[in-house]
Amino acid sequence: MILECIPEYQNAEAWAELAEKYGLCFEYNEFFRPAVLEDPVQIDELIRLYLGLGRSTAQDTVHGAFFDITVSSSDPLIRNASDYRVKQSIEIAERLGARGVVFHTNYLSDFKSASYRDAWAESNSRYWGDICAAHRDVNIYLENMFDESPELLGRVADNLETVPNFGVCLDLAHAFLSDVAIPDWIRMLAKHVRHIHINDNDGREDLHRAVGSGSIDWSVLKSKELFCNDPSLLIEVSGEERLRSSLRYLKDSGYIS
Repeated sequence: MILECIPEYQNAEAWAELAEKYGLCFEYNEFFRPAVLEDPVQIDELIRLYLGLGRSTAQDTVHGAFFDITVSSSDPLIRNASDYRVKQSIEIAERLGARGVVFHTNYLSDFKSASYRDAWAESNSRYWGDICAAHRDVNIYLENMFDESPELLGRVADNLETVPNFGVCLDLAHAFLSDVAIPDWIRMLAKHVRHIHINDNDGREDLHRAVGSGSIDWSVLKSKELFCNDPSLLIEVSGEERLRSSLRYLKDSGYIS
């Protein structure tokens, strides 16, 4: 299994050493920030920094833009701006030589309209199918954000089941904040899961605590169904201390070797 961490560019060399010590790959988090995406000089500097570390990037991933990204918007200005950021994220991944990019569902969960939900599923299926066809060498992982259930992400994933470079990024901490139990998220989405995000919280707020320090029952990581497609796993915490704590918990609990 590919295990990933989030590096800190300010201490990139130290994080490269840490990743080598623990057998970890990277998921780059700088490139979803609007201030970075608006600064081509900073993008070039960050890419040059990471490529200069002397490590392989082939199994790394990029967290793509997600702030206000709505690829299914009925407003063409918003839709076109979202498309621009999506393609910008993919271009950065291509320059880094990363294997994939994570994007969020970002649908309006408070919009209780069947027609909106149907249109969302249809337009997202079409959009991400087109993106995958245009960028066949990059995997696209669509992540549950604060979706109240796995239904809509599952509909998109079912529609794109035959697209080889599309998959679900199942964020178990986000799922824990929904009204649907994590095992039910796994049951509905497992066959599409290609990437997983884990961190801990209190069931009320997305805190990104060290794994094992919150309220989530991590026995779900024993699910053979969840790992049926050998997905990669990001320990999505910031800082070396939280990463080391998470690794200790996962190893001591027998969830990773």
